Amino acid sequence: MAEKKEILLSIQNLSFSFDTQRGVVNAVRDISLDIRKGETLTLVGESGCGKSVTAHAINQLNPMPPGKVDHGKIMFRGTDLLTLKRHEIEKLRGTQISMIFQEPMTALNPVFTVGAQIADVFMTHQHMTKQEAMERTIDLFKLVKIPAPERRVNSYPHQLSGGMRQRAMIAMALASPEPGLMIADEPTTALDVTIQAQILDLLNDLKHKIEMSILLITHDMGVVAEMADRVVVMYAGRKVEEADVFSIFETPRHPYTLGLLNSLPSNTKYKNARRLEAITGTVPDMRTIGAGCPFENRCAYASEKCGQEFPTETVLGESHSVWCHNYHMVKEG
Repeated sequence: MAEKKEILLSIQNLSFSFDTQRGVVNAVRDISLDIRKGETLTLVGESGCGKSVTAHAINQLNPMPPGKVDHGKIMFRGTDLLTLKRHEIEKLRGTQISMIFQEPMTALNPVFTVGAQIADVFMTHQHMTKQEAMERTIDLFKLVKIPAPERRVNSYPHQLSGGMRQRAMIAMALASPEPGLMIADEPTTALDVTIQAQILDLLNDLKHKIEMSILLITHDMGVVAEMADRVVVMYAGRKVEEADVFSIFETPRHPYTLGLLNSLPSNTKYKNARRLEAITGTVPDMRTIGAGCPFENRCAYASEKCGQEFPTETVLGESHSVWCHNYHMVKEG
């Protein structure tokens, strides 16, 4: 068995809430996860489950207020990121922790060329001259396979296609002097399937070239199959299952994970079916959610206990854990 690499980032019992006019929204509740050097961990779940809030807490990008860390630690290379002051966390952003945002058209400044925006990272964090920074930017454009890089560095965001803008965002994320962790927040959502495949291949290639760790946020199980080493499944702010990618697809043990997998189209399973299988019910209100399992109202395996208390972790194997009272009843779909 291969030796486990050292842990780069460790989120420990993180809870994060938002104080709104309509009440307190408990967006993330008691989340723990580790990311090792050189691995890709995917956070999976439907919109509103807390994936982005968890990831943005690493870089302190959640608005505070109204957001608030209720408790927990985020350890990165021996430092609790939640204890850092603003200027200290800003030094880590773009140097050791990089971010690819979901929609590059809104993440990139429309009044500056993409080359100037990336070169600014070099000048700010590595004190390069403008000429040196632009030369490094062109090198990065070549690395992320942007055609005609000498010309594209002078393009504005609106002059690039969606795929090219996303590549430019990846280049910006790689402009750090020692990229340890890249956080990719649904980086292929707005792209067609051909460009999506190219971006995923690029991220995989870069990960192996520079031994970079990736925290990938997605709701697309196809992306999970393509990219993940390990998978954390989230629902309504809770972690409900964690496993290596093979176990998630072959032996899912949480009803929600099974529901996500059963909703995928399959040539054999749905050959004579008219509709895809769907998870019944609706997501609970995060302002009034109780102490039990948040999936209880949509679960075919739910018992009285499920509505009373959230299940403790059940370890199913070396790399597989589930938070479900009735996991033993869940079979492959």
